[in-house]
Amino acid sequence: MNFDPTPEQDQLRDAVRALGKRYGHRYFVEQARAGEHTTELWNEAGRLGYLGVNIPTEYGGGGGGITDLTIVCEELAAAGCPLLLLVVSPAIAATVINRHGTDEQRKRHLPGLADGSQKIAFAITEPEAGSNFHRLGTVARRDGDDWVLSGRKCYISGVDEAGHVLVVARVAVGDGGAGSADAAPERLKPALFVVPTDAAGLTWSKLDMEILSPESQFLLYLDDVRVPGDALVGGSLDAGLPALFSGLNPERIMIAALGAGTGRYAIERASEYTASRKVWGGRSIGSHQGVSHPLAHAAVQVELARLMIQKAAVLYDAGRDLEAGVAGNMAKYAAAEAAALAVDTAVQVHGGAGMTTEYGVATLLGAVRAGRIAPVSREMILNFVAQHVLGQDKSY
Repeated sequence: MNFDPTPEQDQLRDAVRALGKRYGHRYFVEQARAGEHTTELWNEAGRLGYLGVNIPTEYGGGGGGITDLTIVCEELAAAGCPLLLLVVSPAIAATVINRHGTDEQRKRHLPGLADGSQKIAFAITEPEAGSNFHRLGTVARRDGDDWVLSGRKCYISGVDEAGHVLVVARVAVGDGGAGSADAAPERLKPALFVVPTDAAGLTWSKLDMEILSPESQFLLYLDDVRVPGDALVGGSLDAGLPALFSGLNPERIMIAALGAGTGRYAIERASEYTASRKVWGGRSIGSHQGVSHPLAHAAVQVELARLMIQKAAVLYDAGRDLEAGVAGNMAKYAAAEAAALAVDTAVQVHGGAGMTTEYGVATLLGAVRAGRIAPVSREMILNFVAQHVLGQDKSY
C-alpha cells in the first residue's frame, strides 16, 4: 500500500493551504456573524480550479477524484475555513450528475460546478423520515411530459446560495411511471431531480441553529413544484437508487475531511498557544504533561481519522463502492469524534481564553458537535458496522 501522494496532490495541498491561510478563520467568523457567505473565498477557489478537481476535464474540471477533493476540503478547514458547501455541491451533486446524469445534464451543470459559478444544494432529509429514503414523504408524479414534486425537507444546507437543488423524491412504480402520492411505500422507488431554486411552488425558511457558520440550514417546501421531464437525473427511474448511493459515499468521506481539517486547525492553534504561554516559573504550559498529553492524544486521533479518509477516498475512486461505503462510514465516525475531541481539548488548554472569539477555537464547538450527528449519526454508523462488518442482525 502506497501512502505517498502524487506530486500533483502535494502541489494541490500546498496551493489550497496558501489560499485558505490568506482568508483564515477570522474571515470565516466575520462572514458568519454578519450573516454573509464566504463568497470571495468560494469564487477564488473556483477560478483556481480547486472546486472542480474531481470533475472530468471535458467539463472544465481537473480530472481527478474524491481523493483530490478531500485535499481541498481538508486544507481549507485546516486554515479555519470549513466550507460545508464543498461537501454538497462539488462532492454530492457533481458526482451524482457525472456518474448518472444524461449527456445533456452533464453539459448543463458540470462546467458551472467545476468553476464554482453554479452551486447545487442537496435535499434528502425530512422531518419525519430523517434520512431513511425508504420512508421519504416527498413524492413525484408524472403529469404529461413534466414531473410534479410535493413534500417537505429539513436541514438543507445553502439553498439560499444555490441555483438548483438536487431533490430526492419517491415515485410510484408498476403503473407506467405515472406516480401517485397514495401508493404503498413498498411500491415507491427513489428518484433524483435537479430543481431550480426559483421554481414556482418551491419555498424555504431558515432554521436558527446554534452553529457559527456562513452556510445556513433551511426547511424546504415543495408545493406541486413542476419541472420538465429532463430534470430527472439519468432520464430514467432505474437511475435513482444507484445515483443516490453514488452521492452518499462522497458525502461521508468529505464530511470526514472537513472534520479532520477542523481538528488539525484546533490542534495547531492550541499547540502555538501552549508553547508560548509561560507561567509558574517561566516554563511553557505545554511542558506539563497534563496539557501536552491531551493535545497529543487528540493529534493521534485526527491522524488516524485521516488515514481512514485516505483509504475510503482511494477505494471510492477505484470504483470499489461497497468497500468504500464501509470505509467512508468509519472515516466519518472517526473524524467526527476526533474533531470534537480536538476542539474541546484546544478550548481547555487555552483556559478562559479558549472561550473568547479572539483565540478562534470555541467558534467551532457547535460545528464539530453537529458533525457527530449529521449527515448520519454516530449511532447509525455503529449499527451499519455491526451489521455489515461484524455480521450482527439488523437492529432497526
